[in-house]
Amino acid sequence: MGKIAIVTDSTSDLPEEMLGKYNIKVVPLYVNFEDENYADNGIDITYRDFYEKLANVKVLPKSAQPSPADFINAYREVLKENDSIISIHISKKMSGTIDSAEMAKKEVGGDIEIIDSEMVHTPLGLMVLKAAELAGQGKSKEQIINAVNELKQKISVLFIPQTLKYLIMGGRIGRARGLIASLLEINPILTLKLGEVSQYKKTRRWNQAKNELIDSMKSMIKDSSNVIAYVTDSNAASEGDDMLERIKKEINPKAVYRSYIGSIVGIHLGPGAVAVTFYEE
Repeated sequence: MGKIAIVTDSTSDLPEEMLGKYNIKVVPLYVNFEDENYADNGIDITYRDFYEKLANVKVLPKSAQPSPADFINAYREVLKENDSIISIHISKKMSGTIDSAEMAKKEVGGDIEIIDSEMVHTPLGLMVLKAAELAGQGKSKEQIINAVNELKQKISVLFIPQTLKYLIMGGRIGRARGLIASLLEINPILTLKLGEVSQYKKTRRWNQAKNELIDSMKSMIKDSSNVIAYVTDSNAASEGDDMLERIKKEINPKAVYRSYIGSIVGIHLGPGAVAVTFYEE
């Protein structure tokens, strides 16, 4: 059985320590402001600098997929020490990243499996971590892909943006129809459905949205003692910390972790958003 490498893109928002621990290769997307362009690698522009810049824009920055050349370079580098690749990426409905990966696969050749996660952010990251963990255990490609698909069916994610301004500007409302007509005072809970942003529940104020998020989790969970949860925020650490403490107290999951909402997802959610990703083991 050959050695399998795991490749993803920067929308998985995985912390550096996890990437290093599991030897995951990340191909960054790009953030294009009016005046400057940056690779979404945490080096060209830091997390904090990105959100400070985003808060002051008059024109929403654009995200751009990696080029086929970016993937060609990444695949060739990885295949020097591995026999095959499982490449797991942001939903095809949200980005052309998979298209670039497919073009690179044709150019590079070799054993490369490309998977449309139909997800983004932490849900994508969890699928990538599962694949990397199993690859490290020497599991076969089929076993890894089956496990990733099984996990995908279990994962739920709920986002609360402080404002819909950025989603509307970026055209990422998707299935959440009707929000624009009653924009004032709305703090919807959003989710991912069929690979795009969808409205899960409509609320009128921020505190109500947080309460409804907790209540929604309770209604979706069968056994809280088996729940793994991740709380993330877009430059709103106090809000994320508050949500984490509430989840610990009111849901009492098996484990709950803190992380961040990266630049690409942050473009559309804007500063101040909180997200909770969870599944039952």
